[in-house]
Amino acid sequence: MAAGWNAKFTVETWSRGGPVATSIGLAVASRHSGGRHVCVVSDENSRSEYLQALRQGGGGNSINILPAANQVVVGEPEEVMQGMEGIDFLVVDSRRKDFARVLRAAKLSGRGAVLVCKNASSKQATSFRWRSVLDGGSTRRLVRSVYLPVGKGLDIAHVATSGAASSTAGGGQSKSSQSRWIKHVDRESGEVHVIRK
Repeated sequence: MAAGWNAKFTVETWSRGGPVATSIGLAVASRHSGGRHVCVVSDENSRSEYLQALRQGGGGNSINILPAANQVVVGEPEEVMQGMEGIDFLVVDSRRKDFARVLRAAKLSGRGAVLVCKNASSKQATSFRWRSVLDGGSTRRLVRSVYLPVGKGLDIAHVATSGAASSTAGGGQSKSSQSRWIKHVDRESGEVHVIRK
């Protein structure tokens, strides 16, 4: 997905003991798109565990991907996001208590970004709504979001920044005057509810 978006700056947060399959995929996608991949870990022990897991998870081949355009940054994700600008693709783990703050702190690129919450079926993520990350006078606008019941759940959103999206629809009408259809998927039962607003 990151390669299809042609992401030039991909950031992910990794928690100790977590799988590295996503990291390997993001590193490969960054290599193909000619972009950068940054993984944020909380401490030096996590950093060494992450690098060791990458070596083992990729059969020894994944370490060839690491040196060029990929880096591991140590620090609290919310603080690290303050220093990174132009993020095109962001992956956070919904099991972290502060994952919504990490999403809010991210400085997205001018063309918008794709934001991904993995483990979206976790207890912390069940009450999460993308609007809570985008509200508050932000220059961000939710273009589309989708929940995929893959693994422990993926919650994906395409977010436009102020300069990236037009405020008028095809006929020149403003989008606020058009009716909208909202689709909501119940995460427990899988039922789809469609509401006209």
